[in-house]
Parts: sequence; structure tokens; C-alpha cells
Amino acid sequence: MNLLPKSILSTLALGLSLAFTPLSAPAQAQDGAISVDAILNDPQAPVAGNPKGDVTIVAFLDYNCPFCKKSAPDLEKLVRTDGKIRLVYKDWPILTPASIHGAQLALAAKHQGKYEQVHHALMGIPGMKISKEKMSEVVAGSGVDMERLNADLKQHSAEIQALIQRNLDQADALGLSGTPVYLIGPFKASGALTYEQFRKAVADARAQGKQ
Repeated sequence: MNLLPKSILSTLALGLSLAFTPLSAPAQAQDGAISVDAILNDPQAPVAGNPKGDVTIVAFLDYNCPFCKKSAPDLEKLVRTDGKIRLVYKDWPILTPASIHGAQLALAAKHQGKYEQVHHALMGIPGMKISKEKMSEVVAGSGVDMERLNADLKQHSAEIQALIQRNLDQADALGLSGTPVYLIGPFKASGALTYEQFRKAVADARAQGKQ
């Protein structure tokens, strides 16, 4: 099994009051070692952008995280304008019980091909401590088929919960402590990144990959 190495790269500073650090080896999760492949290529994890992109961004997010919401438009813009980024969403509901509800709604929407639609709708709700009821209301207004979504919530309940648990295990193994966290190529960053910070990190990841 290909585990993340103990030290991939030396610390890289973005020069925008945010430092990117090298990924360290994940600890052992309850059900075994966490591999690079498990983090990057979970077949159930929603993926956006270019599936064959030369840089992968893995985003650990919570729908009640104001910093996630602040960065969301810039991350979306980067993926859209760059054209060579593969974006993996990790629903990581750790802030409130309603966060779990939001993650379940988004992941259920994936079964009708509308994960991103629901994701963006939930990220667009201003503030924090958003209630389950408000989340459901916003999702219902996003254009998804709510009858199917509710059916998928029931039919795929175990699969959705298992994916959320894998995300939680991966975050624990990586030593993550709060949202948002972005794995950008070989680098890890937390906090509300701007478009320029995302762009610079991707450029540095590409440059490192050519060495």
C-alpha cells in the first residue's frame, strides 16, 4: 500500500500571509492504513473540474463553515478558468449536527447528477449555524428533484454514511483540525484562501512536479 511519505517537500510560503506545508504520513485509521489512493480516488467522492487534470485539489469542507463559504467562489473560479484542475470534494461535517444533514443532502443529490448544484446552493447560505430546515429549504429551491433526493437519502443511506465516515477517518489520519483544508498537489493549506492564493499554490504544485 502506497502511504504518504513522511516528508514530501519543504515548507513553501505563498507570500500572502498563508503558508503551505508538506503533507505528512497519515496515521492508522481504525480500519487500516489510509493510502494516497484512498484520499485522491475514492470512487464515491464527488469530483469536479477536469477528471484528467494535472493537479488535484482535495477540499475538506463543512456547510456551516464561514471560511469555506468565503473561499468557495474563488475555488470555483480557479477550477473553471484553469481547465486542468481535478477537484475532489470531501464532505467533512464536524461543526454542527446540521452540517451532517447538509452533507447528506449534497451526497444524495450526486445520485441524480446534481451534487455541485446542491453544494453551491449550501455554500451560498450566508452565516454559520445554519439549521437543517434552512438547508433543506435552500436545496429544494436549487432545482433538484426533491422527491428523488429524499428517496436516494433512504436508499443510499448506508453508502452516504460510509463515505462521510471515510472522510472523517482520512481527516483524522492527516491530522486535520478544522475547516476548510485544501490539499493542493503535495501541499496542505487551511483557511479562507483567495483566488490568487489558490492560483499561486497550483502553479507551485506544477513547478514541483516538473523537478
